[in-house]
Amino acid sequence: MKVLVDTCAWSQALCRKNGAAGMEADELRLVAVLSEAIKDTRAMIIGPVRQEVLSGIKHVEQFEKLRERLGAFPDAAIEATDYVQAARLDNLCRAAGVRCGEIDMLLCAVATRNEWTILTNDDGLMRCIEVIEHHGPDTQPERRGWRLLEIV
Repeated sequence: MKVLVDTCAWSQALCRKNGAAGMEADELRLVAVLSEAIKDTRAMIIGPVRQEVLSGIKHVEQFEKLRERLGAFPDAAIEATDYVQAARLDNLCRAAGVRCGEIDMLLCAVATRNEWTILTNDDGLMRCIEVIEHHGPDTQPERRGWRLLEIV
Protein backbone atom coordinates (compact mmCIF):
# COMPACT_ATOMS: atom_id res chain seq x y z
CA MET A 1 0.00 0.00 0.00
CA LYS A 2 1.22 3.49 -0.87
CA VAL A 3 2.07 5.88 1.95
CA LEU A 4 1.37 9.60 1.63
CA VAL A 5 4.13 11.25 3.64
CA ASP A 6 3.41 14.32 5.75
CA THR A 7 5.74 17.31 5.97
CA CYS A 8 7.03 16.38 9.43
CA ALA A 9 8.26 12.98 8.25
CA TRP A 10 10.12 14.40 5.24
CA SER A 11 11.61 17.13 7.43
CA GLN A 12 12.78 14.75 10.12
CA ALA A 13 14.32 12.40 7.56
CA LEU A 14 15.91 14.93 5.21
CA CYS A 15 16.39 18.24 6.99
CA ARG A 16 18.15 17.36 10.25
CA LYS A 17 21.63 18.82 10.43
CA ASN A 18 22.85 16.10 12.81
CA GLY A 19 20.98 13.22 11.21
CA ALA A 20 19.67 10.76 13.78
CA ALA A 21 21.68 12.33 16.59
CA GLY A 22 19.32 13.93 19.06
CA MET A 23 16.16 12.35 17.65
CA GLU A 24 13.54 11.01 20.02
CA ALA A 25 12.48 7.35 19.77
CA ASP A 26 9.23 8.20 17.96
CA GLU A 27 11.13 10.32 15.44
CA LEU A 28 13.57 7.48 14.80
CA ARG A 29 10.65 5.08 14.19
CA LEU A 30 9.04 7.57 11.82
CA VAL A 31 12.26 7.92 9.82
CA ALA A 32 12.68 4.12 9.75
CA VAL A 33 9.15 3.64 8.41
CA LEU A 34 9.75 6.34 5.78
CA SER A 35 13.06 4.73 4.78
CA GLU A 36 11.31 1.38 4.33
CA ALA A 37 8.53 3.00 2.29
CA ILE A 38 11.13 4.67 0.07
CA LYS A 39 12.98 1.37 -0.47
CA ASP A 40 9.69 -0.33 -1.38
CA THR A 41 8.71 2.59 -3.69
CA ARG A 42 5.57 3.21 -1.60
CA ALA A 43 6.40 6.76 -0.45
CA MET A 44 4.25 9.47 -2.05
CA ILE A 45 4.21 13.27 -1.83
CA ILE A 46 1.80 16.00 -2.90
CA GLY A 47 2.90 19.40 -4.19
CA PRO A 48 1.76 21.41 -1.15
CA VAL A 49 3.83 19.16 1.15
CA ARG A 50 6.87 19.58 -1.14
CA GLN A 51 6.40 23.35 -0.84
CA GLU A 52 6.17 23.16 2.97
CA VAL A 53 9.33 21.06 3.22
CA LEU A 54 11.28 23.45 0.98
CA SER A 55 9.99 26.62 2.63
CA GLY A 56 12.21 28.33 5.15
CA ILE A 57 15.52 26.87 3.91
CA LYS A 58 17.96 29.73 4.43
CA HIS A 59 20.90 28.61 2.31
CA VAL A 60 20.61 28.14 -1.44
CA GLU A 61 22.89 25.08 -1.38
CA GLN A 62 20.75 23.35 1.23
CA PHE A 63 17.58 24.26 -0.66
CA GLU A 64 18.93 22.83 -3.93
CA LYS A 65 20.18 19.65 -2.26
CA LEU A 66 16.79 19.06 -0.63
CA ARG A 67 14.95 19.96 -3.85
CA GLU A 68 17.01 17.36 -5.71
CA ARG A 69 16.39 14.69 -3.08
CA LEU A 70 12.65 15.32 -3.16
CA GLY A 71 12.79 15.35 -6.96
CA ALA A 72 12.98 11.56 -6.87
CA PHE A 73 9.32 11.58 -5.81
CA PRO A 74 6.83 12.85 -8.38
CA ASP A 75 3.83 14.74 -7.08
CA ALA A 76 0.77 12.55 -6.60
CA ALA A 77 -2.20 13.92 -8.52
CA ILE A 78 -4.59 16.21 -6.71
CA GLU A 79 -8.02 16.27 -8.31
CA ALA A 80 -10.66 18.98 -8.03
CA THR A 81 -12.80 16.60 -5.99
CA ASP A 82 -9.97 16.32 -3.44
CA TYR A 83 -10.34 20.00 -2.55
CA VAL A 84 -14.07 19.57 -2.03
CA GLN A 85 -13.52 16.45 0.07
CA ALA A 86 -10.82 18.27 2.09
CA ALA A 87 -13.37 20.98 2.91
CA ARG A 88 -15.93 18.33 3.93
CA LEU A 89 -13.39 16.63 6.18
CA ASP A 90 -12.38 19.97 7.70
CA ASN A 91 -16.05 20.74 8.44
CA LEU A 92 -16.43 17.30 10.03
CA CYS A 93 -13.41 17.92 12.27
CA ARG A 94 -14.55 21.43 13.21
CA ALA A 95 -17.97 20.06 14.19
CA ALA A 96 -16.11 17.69 16.53
CA GLY A 97 -14.14 20.62 17.98
CA VAL A 98 -10.85 19.77 16.22
CA ARG A 99 -9.10 22.40 14.10
CA CYS A 100 -7.10 21.02 11.17
CA GLY A 101 -4.85 22.67 8.63
CA GLU A 102 -5.84 22.94 4.99
CA ILE A 103 -2.88 20.91 3.75
CA ASP A 104 -3.57 18.26 6.39
CA MET A 105 -7.13 17.93 5.12
CA LEU A 106 -5.88 17.77 1.53
CA LEU A 107 -3.54 14.93 2.58
CA CYS A 108 -6.52 13.11 4.10
CA ALA A 109 -8.67 13.64 0.99
CA VAL A 110 -5.98 12.39 -1.42
CA ALA A 111 -5.14 9.44 0.82
CA THR A 112 -8.79 8.48 1.21
CA ARG A 113 -9.47 8.64 -2.54
CA ASN A 114 -6.43 6.49 -3.32
CA GLU A 115 -6.79 4.17 -0.30
CA TRP A 116 -3.33 5.13 0.93
CA THR A 117 -2.19 5.62 4.50
CA ILE A 118 -0.63 8.82 5.83
CA LEU A 119 2.76 8.74 7.53
CA THR A 120 2.97 11.37 10.26
CA ASN A 121 3.76 11.92 13.90
CA ASP A 122 2.08 15.33 13.98
CA ASP A 123 -0.31 15.33 16.94
CA GLY A 124 -2.75 17.74 15.30
CA LEU A 125 -3.03 15.72 12.11
CA MET A 126 -3.39 12.51 14.09
CA ARG A 127 -6.33 14.05 16.03
CA CYS A 128 -7.93 15.03 12.72
CA ILE A 129 -7.46 11.51 11.33
CA GLU A 130 -9.01 10.05 14.47
CA VAL A 131 -12.12 12.22 13.99
CA ILE A 132 -12.31 11.37 10.28
CA GLU A 133 -11.97 7.64 10.86
CA HIS A 134 -14.62 7.59 13.59
CA HIS A 135 -17.14 10.06 12.20
CA GLY A 136 -16.69 10.18 8.44
CA PRO A 137 -19.37 8.29 6.51
CA ASP A 138 -16.98 6.87 3.90
CA THR A 139 -13.80 6.78 5.92
CA GLN A 140 -14.46 4.33 8.75
CA PRO A 141 -11.72 1.64 8.80
CA GLU A 142 -14.14 -1.26 9.29
CA ARG A 143 -15.99 -0.26 6.11
CA ARG A 144 -12.97 -0.08 3.89
CA GLY A 145 -10.48 -2.57 5.35
CA TRP A 146 -7.57 -0.14 5.73
CA ARG A 147 -6.57 2.67 8.05
CA LEU A 148 -5.85 6.23 7.07
CA LEU A 149 -3.00 6.57 9.58
CA GLU A 150 0.30 4.71 9.32
CA ILE A 151 0.99 3.58 12.87
CA VAL A 152 4.59 4.13 13.99
